[in-house]
Amino acid sequence: MNVTLRQRKKGDKISLYLDYYSNGKREYEYLKLYIKVATKGAPLTKEEKNENKSNLELAESIRSKRHVEIKNGIYGFSDSGKMKGSFINYIDYLADKRKDSAGNYGNWDSALKHLKKFSNNQDITFNQIDKKWLESFKEYLQKTAKTPSKKALSQNSQSSYFNKIRAALKEALKEEIIQRNPADTVDGIKQGEPEREFLTYDELIAMSKATCEIEIMKKAFLFSALTGLRWSDINKLTWSEIQHSKEIGNYIRFTQKKTKGSETLPFNDDALKLLGERTGLKERVFEGLKYSAWHNLKLQQWAMKAGISKTITFHCARHTYATLQLTLGTDIYTVSKLLGHKDLKTTQIYAKVIDERKTLAATKIKLDI
Repeated sequence: MNVTLRQRKKGDKISLYLDYYSNGKREYEYLKLYIKVATKGAPLTKEEKNENKSNLELAESIRSKRHVEIKNGIYGFSDSGKMKGSFINYIDYLADKRKDSAGNYGNWDSALKHLKKFSNNQDITFNQIDKKWLESFKEYLQKTAKTPSKKALSQNSQSSYFNKIRAALKEALKEEIIQRNPADTVDGIKQGEPEREFLTYDELIAMSKATCEIEIMKKAFLFSALTGLRWSDINKLTWSEIQHSKEIGNYIRFTQKKTKGSETLPFNDDALKLLGERTGLKERVFEGLKYSAWHNLKLQQWAMKAGISKTITFHCARHTYATLQLTLGTDIYTVSKLLGHKDLKTTQIYAKVIDERKTLAATKIKLDI
């Protein structure tokens, strides 16, 4: 199928529309975008020219998006054609859009893998998805689905993967691929109490002394543990964001990828030593840092070399920073600001972990009375 951006003059302006052509059949999609036309004695202003340029770029972006949708089998000439589109391809398409966010992409990719297992690697079309199908998939996640290590999924994983399917259907409704969202009639899976695995101070020291097969990952992980930065922010960190002043000392001036909030984050000289030699301002600080199942395995093997049996992920470094700050007496409001949290309730989860450890420690001292 060919998708072509075309123009049609309407009075003193030009209407932009898409021309779909396949097997002798043609349909049109009017974009409600227009280009203003200069007339004799009335040339276009600079603002009008800029608006024309913006509308053309937006129209081309929509054309490109439609082309990808058709390629993935999620867009058709008619509503019935759309309903016959591949839901699995659509999930794959949505996951691919999130590749810049490692954790988010990983969850979408895992949801897609379980969806394929549930369907025995058979395709699923939009018109197959109804309340009964969704209830069956939910039951599969709760009772049948396994992790790569053959363990049952945690309640949070069940909730996360099912929510990805719900989110995809919501997006499909928004894009008018489906006319009704069957997920509206199905309850989600409740989140369990979040587990915040972290390292103690002694374990962090052990990690710093142990050898890691991927040196850039070791430096990035330890830098996260000393600053609290998320993987996504460390991955995109450039040298222009590493700054110094007499008043603050070393600090990072950056925009959080997750919250879009602008942050100024001080850090100590130990963290500075992990950065290595400064290069171009636009160059990534941790050039070569990657996220994959293989890299996660190497991270876990590094932890094992340090004598740590916990299940360690890159995000544990951020949890470690938060819990160590609270353990060492930093007030929760300051920790919340250092982590870039918008809501103090998010930070209170770490405080609860510390309180539980204090209670456990107190009960260890007993007298045989």
